[in-house]
Amino acid sequence: MSQHCHADCQRAMDAQEEHDAAERADMIAVCLISSARMVANLDREYTSYSAQFLVDNAGRKNEPAQDPPPSTFTIQDCLQYLVEIATPKPESKQREVDERRSTLILKECLEYALKEGLPKLEDWTHVGCVHKPPPFVSLIPRVPMKGELIEAKTSEEASKLLRKQPVGARLHVFNPEFELGFYEGPSGPESRYVGLRDVMITGSGTMKGGPFLEVKIVYKKKVTFLKVSCTRVLTSLPNDSGEECEVEPMGLLVDFIIPRFSK
Repeated sequence: MSQHCHADCQRAMDAQEEHDAAERADMIAVCLISSARMVANLDREYTSYSAQFLVDNAGRKNEPAQDPPPSTFTIQDCLQYLVEIATPKPESKQREVDERRSTLILKECLEYALKEGLPKLEDWTHVGCVHKPPPFVSLIPRVPMKGELIEAKTSEEASKLLRKQPVGARLHVFNPEFELGFYEGPSGPESRYVGLRDVMITGSGTMKGGPFLEVKIVYKKKVTFLKVSCTRVLTSLPNDSGEECEVEPMGLLVDFIIPRFSK
């Protein structure tokens, strides 16, 4: 399938300040999967898988399958689909609201990939595509993802997993501190809590500020690498009203997870 952006997709992306939660989580998920499959010697070279496939499908609950049986569509259906995506839509027409996309997290993306398999990047549409999947999606090959998910509770446990492969996690993001090279979380009353963001831990080290984990994060439509302090402990977080509430002490990085594949 084409990875080139349609005019409708470009307008939709231009209207967004950054990728939505589903796009961010799925972009990190496929990076983890590609790296883990290399570690397991399942792919001879780094192979990119489709994040948009997960955006279109992961996290759906109690909904009918998105893939129609091959016998239920015709050449006429395919032609109609091609006409639909080739016809520019009015700029006023907004992307359909999908509540699932605003709450999708990394773990759900990985669970779906292991259950259903993934098409390669070139076999599906690009991230941010606003068009519904074509009627022939059931014929598009998927790579089986046989394996399990392993979770860790602490950064120490995550560091042990990191010795073999990159590790997924969620990061508490605060601005403006996030814009700095060495991220230590909130530094004062001007700090604004952005929320939890899915990341991939790629390495570790030590600086003057102390030990850190280096993470890959999708932020404001860009892939950024950030050094995150391992020693900072959060004891409070703002609620939906903006008021500070005490929480169980935790680090800036939480919910560590990896996909581990088997042949």
